[in-house]
Amino acid sequence: MAEKVMFKEEIKVTKPKMYKVILHNDDYTTMDFVIEILVGVFRKKPVEATKIMYDVHKKGTGIAGVYSYDIAATKIVQAAQMSKEIGFPLKLTMEEE
Repeated sequence: MAEKVMFKEEIKVTKPKMYKVILHNDDYTTMDFVIEILVGVFRKKPVEATKIMYDVHKKGTGIAGVYSYDIAATKIVQAAQMSKEIGFPLKLTMEEE
């Protein structure tokens, strides 16, 4: 009679890497438009969007949010497209958290 051999397979689940979406200050993009991007694309409440906008204005950069890679990249593309359509040179980047 054949022996049964059982294997225990261990599956490790890891959290995906997260990425900060960073807005960069420039001399042309209006504060109102930055708030519009933060509310419309990044789903921030107006008060939080205003705080982030002031960070961008005063410090040179501000964090729009922290997301998985695909979501961060999608939001950057959406915001860049809105900026381009209106004629602003808003720069967004992402970096691993």
